[in-house]
Amino acid sequence: MEANDLKLVVKEKYGQIAQQSKHQNESSCCGATSCCSGVDYTIFSENYDALAGYNPDADLGLGCGIPTQFAGIKIGDAVLDLGSGAGNDCFVVRAIVGETGSVTGLDFTDAMLSKANKNAQKLGFTNVEFVKGDIEEMPLPDNTFDVVVSNCVLNLVPDKNKAFAQILRVLKPNGHFCVSDVVLKGELPEKLRKDAEMYAGCVSGAIDINEYLNIIEKQGFENITVHKQKEIAIPENILANYLTQVEIESFKSGEIGIFSVTVSSYK
Repeated sequence: MEANDLKLVVKEKYGQIAQQSKHQNESSCCGATSCCSGVDYTIFSENYDALAGYNPDADLGLGCGIPTQFAGIKIGDAVLDLGSGAGNDCFVVRAIVGETGSVTGLDFTDAMLSKANKNAQKLGFTNVEFVKGDIEEMPLPDNTFDVVVSNCVLNLVPDKNKAFAQILRVLKPNGHFCVSDVVLKGELPEKLRKDAEMYAGCVSGAIDINEYLNIIEKQGFENITVHKQKEIAIPENILANYLTQVEIESFKSGEIGIFSVTVSSYK
């Protein structure tokens, strides 16, 4: 599948997700269409309940970490959230940067942007905005943000070199990013990797962790740190939809694996 086709799949499926509650998304990532063949977001998402700024209306259960915990965000910072969805991480960031900071969410799904803007209006924030745009070609000026965060989104971007090059461009000198994302250990079996529906909601856009970190370094970032790494256990009955029994055993042995990681690095 070509990159533009993959983007259309992601946009379509996340448009559906935006119309649902967190509970519905946890039951099936795209609801009645069961686009992930039963793999739900509960195996990826983490609990935000205790975080300042958390707004349940903005939490669709789509993350695979909490990047703000390791992002070193300060009062007054200008922060960009890539793939901001309904605004969940943006509102947590707003609680940290306060009234003197600013928060920008970037997303390319109209339904998500609409939901995020409605949530921001309810909260009465004047320093949180949501912008429509592609992560590979951000409609944002150079050297603008102190910190860039993202939560379980960059794995869905076809060209990760472009994504990290854009992050470097929009960061201020000495700025940094902190992202939570899905990566692989070893090569995911082809049947699982190429399933476009799985790509839209789960893991198939992910790449090997070493390749992921090499891309970050290649783009010119320094002081790369992996703060957190958690293996994602996918039930055998789900794996059976894509893999042979031999492949399942290899997967379970740890020769192949799926992980959520939280990574930071500096410009």
